[in-house]
Amino acid sequence: VTAHVNQLIASPGILQEVDMVGFPGGFSYGDDIAAGRILANQLKHRLLEPLKAAVARGVPMIGICNGFQVLVKLGLLPDPEAGRQTATLADNTSGRFIDRWVSLSAVADSVCIWTKGLQTFDLPIAHGEGRFVPESADALARLIANHQVALRYATSAPATFQGNPNGSVDDIAGVCDPSGLVLGLMPHPERHVHPTQHPHWTRRRDVAQMLTQTTAGLNFFQNAVEFVKSRQPAEAGTPLA
Repeated sequence: VTAHVNQLIASPGILQEVDMVGFPGGFSYGDDIAAGRILANQLKHRLLEPLKAAVARGVPMIGICNGFQVLVKLGLLPDPEAGRQTATLADNTSGRFIDRWVSLSAVADSVCIWTKGLQTFDLPIAHGEGRFVPESADALARLIANHQVALRYATSAPATFQGNPNGSVDDIAGVCDPSGLVLGLMPHPERHVHPTQHPHWTRRRDVAQMLTQTTAGLNFFQNAVEFVKSRQPAEAGTPLA
């Protein structure tokens, strides 16, 4: 189900019937003030409590690119109990919009349900404000201690597309909330759900075998679906995009 934010504002009870929520990428409100700021403010005043209630009953949520920016500025990530924004997605250190592929490493001890079983893999990015910055060194230490860092940009071999593209603190590409249910990340897993979407797929000698493999991007969503299926049928609802 795809629902416009105005539909949810008019009928917030919809969130009580869903199993999963996605905040997609895109330039919400044209990034007129800052990336994600206007939509986050709208959600804060109209839907924050229903969203928190959905997380409390075990609904996985994912914010990709602009969706990550929204969740951070809304305060659902990384610390929803703080009651305020505790991090930001700032301008890339290059000062430029970056559109390319990056290599990522999933953090093995993360509580994130979306990244279970993932190791090092490639995904595309496309953003101008993707530099993750916690409000303080203590805030970063808490994220690490609570195992909320879900993804880092791979900065060493054998990564295909090495390097931190935007200057994020501690090479962080994605974080989750303390429950592990809410994930925000700048790279786009939905843009690599089939092997042929990777730019190097024609260079592989084992193309036939590769085409039978599940991509890391698809694994994100499979993990979330498996989590939802593991819950009792009585809790099942309808996925919401």
